[in-house]
Amino acid sequence: MRAANLFADIPPPAAEERFETLFARPGLRIERILSHFHASPPGFWYDQPDDEWVMLARGSAELEFGDGRRQALVPGDWLLLPAGCRHRVAATGPDTVWLAVHTGP
Repeated sequence: MRAANLFADIPPPAAEERFETLFARPGLRIERILSHFHASPPGFWYDQPDDEWVMLARGSAELEFGDGRRQALVPGDWLLLPAGCRHRVAATGPDTVWLAVHTGP
């Protein structure tokens, strides 16, 4: 058995967001994402081949979508981003922690 806490062992803020795989199996990946005033680079869009379920566990964030919509997130908010959903991180607050679940082939 393996156990841990999502908020344990968080390293100090870095220049880039940190992506840490917590669990992976074929067709499934769960990761912790650590953000600290990060945003996607101008003009960069995620356009993933797999579905992604993401929850904001701590902090604040705003996502922007390819159709121009924006979605502010507070702790506890989650979204299902279907494969091919163009999106980017418009902004994050300090010490932001995400939980992301990726599913696919």
